[in-house]
Amino acid sequence: MNALHSINYLYSVSGFFVGLLVGLTGVGGGALMTPLLILLFGIQPATAVGTDLLYAAATKTAGSLVHGWNRTIDWRVVRRLAAGSVPMTIVTIFALSRLDINSSAARDLITSALTIALFITALMLIFRKRIAARYTTRITALPPARVAVLTVIVGGVLGVLVSLTSVGAGAIGVTALVLLYPNLPTSRIVGSDIVHAVPLALAAGAGHWYLGSVDWAVFLSLIVGSIPGILIGSYAAPRIPDTALRMVLAATLIVVATKMTVGLMPASWHVGATQTAQSH
Repeated sequence: MNALHSINYLYSVSGFFVGLLVGLTGVGGGALMTPLLILLFGIQPATAVGTDLLYAAATKTAGSLVHGWNRTIDWRVVRRLAAGSVPMTIVTIFALSRLDINSSAARDLITSALTIALFITALMLIFRKRIAARYTTRITALPPARVAVLTVIVGGVLGVLVSLTSVGAGAIGVTALVLLYPNLPTSRIVGSDIVHAVPLALAAGAGHWYLGSVDWAVFLSLIVGSIPGILIGSYAAPRIPDTALRMVLAATLIVVATKMTVGLMPASWHVGATQTAQSH
């Protein structure tokens, strides 16, 4: 009963819509939820990242079950990604532990990395097909062993990025997989990416829990909405074209990243901008 009283249904509604998008496109978890927690709900960046990571692990576990039911998972790809991402997650969490996670330096580092990750994610959503069309032929010519090594490296990059920002496992991961495995159907790429995100987010989330940057009341509220959302989205994913969804999501991420860029500006810049506007 106490757990039910701690649920904030505004968080739950946010969790439902983000979960729905993750299920439909494989993108949108950290890229939407972490900025929402920071900008809309006023949560500290480190706590927003840590809470979102555990939320993503639970949410994507539910999505993985549906993708497993639909047989849209390539376990070979998942193993290669995890071989790079989990060790680099541990290294990144250790590096963060050397900082005061709630200090202004840590806050600025996480917010800056998050802003950059949001812009990159938006670009990947918009230009994924063009990037794939340009580089697929070259990558297809690579020997299988080279593709395996590159997949592990991609996993390592995602491990660092996701541990810092909770963003990247979706659009960036999917784009990399489209390039490296052009013969895999999109549904299997999305399914494999979602499944890989579970150990990645769990390892990073456990690290943030150790650092004390997880809000369990917010986590519970998000899960109440997100699990139904991703179950519905994952079930509908093979049946709905996602191009329009990706464009809307990309536009949203650009707006959010711009808002966060403004927030990173020194206070003197805001004062100067305000005075300039008033003078006109």
